[in-house]
Amino acid sequence: MVTGASSGLGIETARALAGTGAEVTLAVRNTADGERVAKDIATSTGNDALHVAALDLTDLASITAFVESWDGPLHVLVNNAGVMASPETRTAYGWELQFATNHLGHFALATGLHNALAADGAARIVSVSSTGHLISPVIFDDPHFTTRPYNPWLAYGQSKTANVLFAVEATRRWARDGITANALMPGVIITNLLRHIGDANNNAFSEDLLKSAAQGSATSVLLAVSPLLEGIGGRYFEDCNEAEAVDRATKRAPGSAPAGVAQDALDPATADRLWTFSEELILKATD
Repeated sequence: MVTGASSGLGIETARALAGTGAEVTLAVRNTADGERVAKDIATSTGNDALHVAALDLTDLASITAFVESWDGPLHVLVNNAGVMASPETRTAYGWELQFATNHLGHFALATGLHNALAADGAARIVSVSSTGHLISPVIFDDPHFTTRPYNPWLAYGQSKTANVLFAVEATRRWARDGITANALMPGVIITNLLRHIGDANNNAFSEDLLKSAAQGSATSVLLAVSPLLEGIGGRYFEDCNEAEAVDRATKRAPGSAPAGVAQDALDPATADRLWTFSEELILKATD
């Protein structure tokens, strides 16, 4: 299953997985777009075992409906959908949009699908993070910018840090079920994800660092299917290799080069705290 599979990186991730002969579900907000993409993937791969299902990661009712409609084991969950540097926006639950979409929605989806993942016996979760996670840790005291001034990049950064922490804790909690999770930086790819940052910022990326969406999907697909990753989880990858742990103070500019993973994003205690914090937020929203 690939979330956000109707555009950009999600399309090429779904295409590559379908190319292996896998049965792939495209979890998308707009099912018409999803059906169009599914037809294109079927034509290009010769694999018509493609399904399209509605999923809005900002809506817990949509996530619940998706989970309840799932039947059978799930081998691979690719948490690919996301938003970046969006204007200040809040969901119906009062959550900041980027934290809600990039982390909390995927958290609710993965925990809801735990039994399906466990039924596989060796399931994998792939969480698409970003070098942008180096911009900010998760600010537990104010994740939704209710008391501090909103900054779209700080919001993006903490949501991408949350993606890494989720992989750490999901692996720790679910390893006994054969489930492993890893996070990754796909690379600098000019897709619809960049719609909020403007052409001037798009042009700031060095051309020799840019990847096509197909190239960017390579690390996601590696984590999803490579035998080299069997039983390995709680790690962060870039350019199809495990990244070096670095101090945030020495971070490189996003998009400049492989930049590593913040040491605190791999911290087990922080990962456990985020898991409990996320459960509490979702429980409060559904009371």
